[in-house]
Amino acid sequence: MNNLARRHLLPFALALLCGACSQTPAKTAAMPDPATAPLRLATYNTSLYSDEAGGVIEQLQGDSEHARKIAAVLQQVRPDLVLLNEFDFDQAHRAADLFQQRYLEVAQPGGGQPLHYAYRYLAPVNTGVPSGLDLDNNGVIGGEGRSRGNDAWGYGLHPGQYGMLVLSRYPIDEARVRSFQLLKWSSMPGAIRPLDPRTGQSFYNDHVWSQLRLSSKSHWDVPVKTPGGVVHMLVSHPTPPVFDGPEKRNAARNHDELRLWKEYLDGGEAPWLCDDNGTCGGLAADARFVILGDLNNDPVDGDGRHEGILELIEHPRVLRYPTPRSVGGEQTSLAYAEKGITRRGAPAHATGDFGPKSGTMRLDYVLPSVGFQYAGSGVFWPAQESPEAKIADGSDHHLVWVDVR
Repeated sequence: MNNLARRHLLPFALALLCGACSQTPAKTAAMPDPATAPLRLATYNTSLYSDEAGGVIEQLQGDSEHARKIAAVLQQVRPDLVLLNEFDFDQAHRAADLFQQRYLEVAQPGGGQPLHYAYRYLAPVNTGVPSGLDLDNNGVIGGEGRSRGNDAWGYGLHPGQYGMLVLSRYPIDEARVRSFQLLKWSSMPGAIRPLDPRTGQSFYNDHVWSQLRLSSKSHWDVPVKTPGGVVHMLVSHPTPPVFDGPEKRNAARNHDELRLWKEYLDGGEAPWLCDDNGTCGGLAADARFVILGDLNNDPVDGDGRHEGILELIEHPRVLRYPTPRSVGGEQTSLAYAEKGITRRGAPAHATGDFGPKSGTMRLDYVLPSVGFQYAGSGVFWPAQESPEAKIADGSDHHLVWVDVR
């Protein structure tokens, strides 16, 4: 784990060769000057959600082995800025309080020293919020179970399910946070309006289409005042491009949720791109940023419209750097390949294990902007024989981190 510090001193070409050596990072005890030290950026789908409102609070009030493993991974990696996906939101922020105070700030088995974040951002999301519309075209508005979830603005069984939590070592400029929770899908120029292939007609009637929100959870621009300047955390969790029908409405929505960030980076006035406070337009041309999240789209594998994620990875404002990798991801991918489930993408680039039907995929991303200098990266997916593997199974996703200067 200590070779990460040594690798920061090596030139970029050697970093390409040593990517596999850096999968379980640890920061050195001597803290360097914050203004010149690498900034560690991370995303982690924690699976800290419940089908019942308040369920995660109840779990965290007890002794949650799941939460202890998630906290242990964070204590190992110790990111400076991190997005936690699938962390249920509650209005009183009780779940966030419990997780930070009882898990992150307490040394966990297999983890490391307690980890304190002085700043955080969380807000309502679309998941589980009733739309009052028949979004799945089953002839019923709301209902019970999955039918109720399908008619929410974003699929969920209660408001706040699968929420987002941003944690930061550095101050968050909350007055300048931009949220796109309410942005209408139809307002995006060229939006992909799903068609029912059996009829050739739009899956959504005009009334529904005119009201349907684009973001299945939310899209946030969270400015953080780091020692090296302001960094805009562009965070989201687009819907998975599955669990729909032949109209592929979720695949279309995933693509356009990703495209929202592409349009945001393109900048300009963009009169349709208006946040929840009514301010319109994209990100300033000179702003530094990092796109973070479980984006639910692999560049080559799975059911997504791959052009959506490729347009982000290859955007002129996004830094080119070696794809984060892990030994554990490679081992798991190759084991699936022996069973006939192969990846077209590099096995070591996978960020999650989604079972015998889907195998491994790369769904979780840390995409810093041009203007940063790459210093290292990895996926916390240790080798199966490694002691750290015991804490890496708290979620079907694995934490992805990138160090930049």
